[in-house]
Amino acid sequence: MIRTLTPADFEAVFAAFADAFSDYVVKLSPTREQLAEMLTRRGYLPEASVGMFDDGRLVAFTLNGVDGERAYDSGTGVVLSHRRRGLGRRIMEASMDVLRERGCASYVLEVIDANAPAVELYRGLGFRETRGLQCWSLTAEAVKAATAVAALRTAWQNSDASVARAKDAHVVLGDERGSVILFPGNGDLAQLRGMVDSALLKEAATIAGKPLRIMNVDERDREMAAFLEVAGATKTVRQLEMMAEFVLSPGREAAPHDAEQHPGSGGR
Repeated sequence: MIRTLTPADFEAVFAAFADAFSDYVVKLSPTREQLAEMLTRRGYLPEASVGMFDDGRLVAFTLNGVDGERAYDSGTGVVLSHRRRGLGRRIMEASMDVLRERGCASYVLEVIDANAPAVELYRGLGFRETRGLQCWSLTAEAVKAATAVAALRTAWQNSDASVARAKDAHVVLGDERGSVILFPGNGDLAQLRGMVDSALLKEAATIAGKPLRIMNVDERDREMAAFLEVAGATKTVRQLEMMAEFVLSPGREAAPHDAEQHPGSGGR
């Protein structure tokens, strides 16, 4: 049975999420609180999300955020016991139907570029690549002197709206000339604005007490990439941002493979 989710389904979502991503290429094992915060920041709406249930157990899901006419896939997964049955495609098709009915005009997701089955599935569903996104990690000990003018090209989960929705505490470091937004609890460096230097990065990493996660930097911003590299950051994964605009033909061809998991966030 496929149906839209409700707030009461959260425990089932947590269990299915943990199972579906237990073998993911990027370590992803959030606590209940961490998953709830991740979904809150991304604008998760249970009634705009869908789950497939087998004998009362949630076995496949797509968790969507909605902002006006835009929708965002916060995570699609299939539990290990139900792989290779085409459920990834079925749950995505159901998700897109729900979003169309809500009046959404576009649907955005991110997928690790090395996850070929998922990329093929989304292309088969009418998604097109809109940009490449690079993820970085940086420890306080690795920081080296560097300066850059940061362009504000944030992805969905680091947008102003996402930061405003967050329940976890965040801090703004710097001044009007240049600043960063840090979530100390998990090390997320959500935004970099203006003239940012390595001293700000070191301060952020020191406050966090853990490696900074600088997620989904628009790879067209070559100055930012050069700055992060010189500053001592390490590339982790590259993602593709993909978008569908709900102009799909009902006779579209099936993708050659089925995708069983993607978190919409490069391991977040």
